[in-house]
Amino acid sequence: MDLWQLRVFVNVVEQKSFSKAGEVIFLSQPTVSSHIKELEEHFRCRLIDRLGKEAIPTKAGEMLYGYAKELLYLKANAEAGISLFLEDAKGDLTIGGSSIPSTYIIPKIIGSFTKEYPNISLSVMTGDTSEITDAILNGKIEAGVVGAKVKSVEDRATLNQEMLIDDEMRLIVPSSHRWADKESIDIKSLLKEPFIGRERGSGTWDSISKSLSKFNHTCESLNISVRLGSNASVMQGVLNGAGVSIISTIAVQDYIDSGRLKALSVDGLELKRNFFITTNSKRTLSPLAKIFIDFIKTALQS
Repeated sequence: MDLWQLRVFVNVVEQKSFSKAGEVIFLSQPTVSSHIKELEEHFRCRLIDRLGKEAIPTKAGEMLYGYAKELLYLKANAEAGISLFLEDAKGDLTIGGSSIPSTYIIPKIIGSFTKEYPNISLSVMTGDTSEITDAILNGKIEAGVVGAKVKSVEDRATLNQEMLIDDEMRLIVPSSHRWADKESIDIKSLLKEPFIGRERGSGTWDSISKSLSKFNHTCESLNISVRLGSNASVMQGVLNGAGVSIISTIAVQDYIDSGRLKALSVDGLELKRNFFITTNSKRTLSPLAKIFIDFIKTALQS
């Protein structure tokens, strides 16, 4: 058994496929199968079951997966630690970002980050807030930037969430809308207007829900015409007359500046929100993750 075989095994488990795992690590399917067979011979038990088109770990495979992730994590930390000692930070780092951070916040600092740390290969995993926090809890990534605090008491005890940057959401309408010349509208009018919603699990949707709850309303009180999966698709929906929506000003500023969209307040509705740098408090951060977190905090909070 060697670490490379464990890396192949981990990818098979995570991709649920021999062929997809091979694509990720640039190996042929027969080579992937050979590595898994050698691991099974080493441990003298089956590690992967092929169920239809999916490759699923056995009970022994599930146990090995946890140990393999730890070993690969230690390997990466050892390499990163030595490179830092030699004042040559290098290695691969994957961080997460919910919709707005991964599209509008993290890209703003990537250029300066890569100039300062040219030997760190940075990847960004994109998902909604719940997907990113789940990935941190499960050890798939070390850190992420998300737009909401976790809800469950158990997750709050495990995750560390530090406020990174604040934002204000606004009611967004097309420039041709009858409200376009207004500064604000009342909540009764909002509840009657066709509204473009986000998917559940979105930090934006959670923030809207909390704001409405102060008026004894829920998101279901809105006249939802359609639900869309990203801020970009919501903006296109607004532009094309599918409804109005509440969106982060960070995401929509370019459209406001160009005059294509108008931003309004909703009387009495508090639409401020925060973005949080999120980590697993029960895991030691790698040197590379610490570098990135310190860098983005300095860049955005200065």
